[in-house]
Amino acid sequence: MKQLNRRTASLPQRHPVKVLQFGEGNFLRGFVDWIIDLLNERTNFDGQVQIVQPLDKGIVHLLQHQEGLYHVLLEGIQGGETTRELRLISCIADATNPYENYKAYLALAENPDLQFVISNTTEAGIAFDEADTGMETLPSSFPGKLTALLYHRFRHFEGAADRGLYLIPCELIEKNGEALRDSILAYAKHWNLPADFAAWIEQHNHFCNTLVDRIVPGFPKDNIQEIQQEIGYHDNLVVKAEPFHLWVIEAPEAVRAAFPANEAGLQVKFVEDLTPYRTRKVRILNGAHTALVPVAYLQGLRTVRDAIEDKKAGDFIRRAIFEEIIPTLDLPQEELEQFANDVIERFQNPFIRHELISIALNSVSKYKVRVLPSVLEYYQRKGQLPKRLLQSLAALILFYKGEWNGESIPLNDTPEVLAFFERTWQQESADEVVTAVLSNKDFWDTDLTLIPGLADLVTAELEALQLAEKQANIA
Repeated sequence: MKQLNRRTASLPQRHPVKVLQFGEGNFLRGFVDWIIDLLNERTNFDGQVQIVQPLDKGIVHLLQHQEGLYHVLLEGIQGGETTRELRLISCIADATNPYENYKAYLALAENPDLQFVISNTTEAGIAFDEADTGMETLPSSFPGKLTALLYHRFRHFEGAADRGLYLIPCELIEKNGEALRDSILAYAKHWNLPADFAAWIEQHNHFCNTLVDRIVPGFPKDNIQEIQQEIGYHDNLVVKAEPFHLWVIEAPEAVRAAFPANEAGLQVKFVEDLTPYRTRKVRILNGAHTALVPVAYLQGLRTVRDAIEDKKAGDFIRRAIFEEIIPTLDLPQEELEQFANDVIERFQNPFIRHELISIALNSVSKYKVRVLPSVLEYYQRKGQLPKRLLQSLAALILFYKGEWNGESIPLNDTPEVLAFFERTWQQESADEVVTAVLSNKDFWDTDLTLIPGLADLVTAELEALQLAEKQANIA
């Protein structure tokens, strides 16, 4: 079997390089580079990607060995049908390790065709580090590295206004573009760089806030031999992902024109404000995950797919989404329902085993961010309490008892949260437990017992769950 590279695949490199990408991990290769590859095929984008390894340990050497080539395997459900697609990605021109050659890294800034910087360096990656004291050697942080590169570009092109870049971070933090810009300006000040450089950053570079959404499990080690037989190459960088993808970019018309994803039939949305889309994702996708976990787990289910296909758990989460979450959101009803149906299909994906217990990590804080806003907004708009979302809260409280039907539950949360529930579950009655949990302002930033009827409803649901446990033990 042939080793995958541009010679064996008969694929010459394209030019020019338009994108500088910080990060070579599974997500960027299975999401951003997949999108750019389709742009090259379906539009006049005609651009390649230069990858930069943002950490001292990475897989740039593997990309170099395969000359930037690898396959993306999409498996999932779309429109009720199982779908599978293998695509050879050819948009990566080269990969650079700045830890090995800092000078070569800075030289990337001299490319006159460069238009975009895209990144995914983990949520902690966009942060100012005062320990980075200058550019004489490679800065440790991602914004520090980027500041050094942008300053080199600024000097090389003598501050030309038309040599600014579009910066599109994909890190999962709110207002990621603004955070990246602020970090770069902090370095400019920290390093005493010229004031006209800071002005160039603010006036001639555009930092886009973004929202990304695609599950990318990564390298399919369980069946890689079958995949390699199918493609006919030794490809050690295959990336497995779900078919669903969404990229919302807060950007002006100039970015849309330079990155014509709307012409490629892709779910890339350029918007003036991505807040409604972030809220939709957090409330419907993440909120449904969090609401489902304790309810399904206490029913003996262990994966998202098992839960969504179970009659009782599946009905619970569908009604929670369509009857209690969607009514709290302000996007068009048709858009919300389509997104919700996409979410359900993603939950049903037979090619991804998503363990409920892995989603249960830090469930209390997740409930606060993902589900509680829907509870409060539903109450505000309807004057009623959302029964299923509060049934989930009751199940969450029982889940944190750490035991169900005589079996230990492997809880994973902060020591403070676990210690609280250990103390609280020493109370004798469900009412006392619920009151202690709901009135804990450290959890919710408010006293939930002050909402009329909420404590009574959660207590009733908790008692019903405890009764079902007793009856199951008797049987």
